[in-house]
Amino acid sequence: MRIVIWIALLSLYSNWMQAQFAPPAGQAGTTAIHKDSSIFVAWATKAIVDSGYVDISDTTQGKVKASMTLNNATAKSDGWAVSLGDGGSATLTFENPIQNGVGPDFAVFENAFNNTFLELGLVEVSSDGHRFVRFAAISNTDTSTQVNGFGSVDATKVYNLAGKYSAGYGTPFDLEELKDSVGLDVDAVTHVRVIDVVGCIEDRFATRDSRGVIINDPWKTAFQTGGFDLDAVGVIHQDTSTSLIGVKAIASQQSLKVYPNPIQVNNFLELEINTAVQNWTAQLLTIAGKPIQIWHDEKSLYIRDLPQGYYLMKVQTKDQNYIQKILILE
Repeated sequence: MRIVIWIALLSLYSNWMQAQFAPPAGQAGTTAIHKDSSIFVAWATKAIVDSGYVDISDTTQGKVKASMTLNNATAKSDGWAVSLGDGGSATLTFENPIQNGVGPDFAVFENAFNNTFLELGLVEVSSDGHRFVRFAAISNTDTSTQVNGFGSVDATKVYNLAGKYSAGYGTPFDLEELKDSVGLDVDAVTHVRVIDVVGCIEDRFATRDSRGVIINDPWKTAFQTGGFDLDAVGVIHQDTSTSLIGVKAIASQQSLKVYPNPIQVNNFLELEINTAVQNWTAQLLTIAGKPIQIWHDEKSLYIRDLPQGYYLMKVQTKDQNYIQKILILE
């Protein structure tokens, strides 16, 4: 009996190690969010960089110089980036705190030039600027051979690692995963920190994922601007208590309801809007924020034939944006 249990556990562990995660941008099932998605309501406004080495195995080359390019990590993603260097980090702050909403709450952008040259980064958040909590990252990339400076990483083998997607597409992070973390208020996240993964598979330099597994990514790079290249951090849900316009989950609002949820395809989704609200736009989005359907000043929204799964309904008024995750059934 004990042998059977061990075999079952080994089988589960093997499946976990081989788990397939979301594919590159543009492929079915991706979680990549394009920089122009209407789901973004704000961007980082300030960045502080603690630069890493050009080559951590040869510290005589010094650290990368990021001081002149800090602005490249703030505002909307535009392809211009700050290189963090081996093991370097950047801490981003925002005009309004990020809050835990429905689905992903923010996304990190790197400037990878294709879907496989992926320089990865760990992501941490804080609600006081002192105590940081890290997202549980997973890397299933083989570690028997070093991914070289121009090598490839399969996006389906990494999870909760910034840099998973090519330039112009953000990697999403959901604060719901950290809601039970001690010392963190997921409804008032003030800081996001991105830490370069030193992709070296040598134990003395290696960066490890949440399970202690070495993360293998392109190393060494042949550039003086090495490591993770931080382009931007886009906000999806924010605390709007100090702002006139923002995004909140519909479920917490008395002024608007969306039902039924779940809903069968080829049926009407109803909006129940406070009579004081006028001139609204409703959009049905993919979970990654890509618009599918749009309506103006309509309370009965016909949901045409779509694959079964989760979607986002965004309702925009003059003073507020509301987002709710809905489940569409076939």
